[in-house]
Amino acid sequence: MNEDARLTAWVRGRVQGVGFRWFTRANALEIGGLVGFALNLDDGRVQVVAEGPRDKCHRLLQWLREGDTPGRVDGVTEIWSVPRGGYDGFAIR
Repeated sequence: MNEDARLTAWVRGRVQGVGFRWFTRANALEIGGLVGFALNLDDGRVQVVAEGPRDKCHRLLQWLREGDTPGRVDGVTEIWSVPRGGYDGFAIR
């Protein structure tokens, strides 16, 4: 069984001003079945929230950590929780 999950990830490194949010959205749409957003934070990190099937959230997390991302990812911190809903697609904020 592959229940739905909510992934919240904070990506640190050189991830602002390099198209990171756009590529994150494109990857989430390519994986399919995910809704949420990617948001630049004031401290230089990007916050990614994704809801959908747990295996697809894991694929997005793996891409954030090891994929061919723009810029430079120094680390990713994540938490898992129950989906809250209320998202229409995957947005760049």
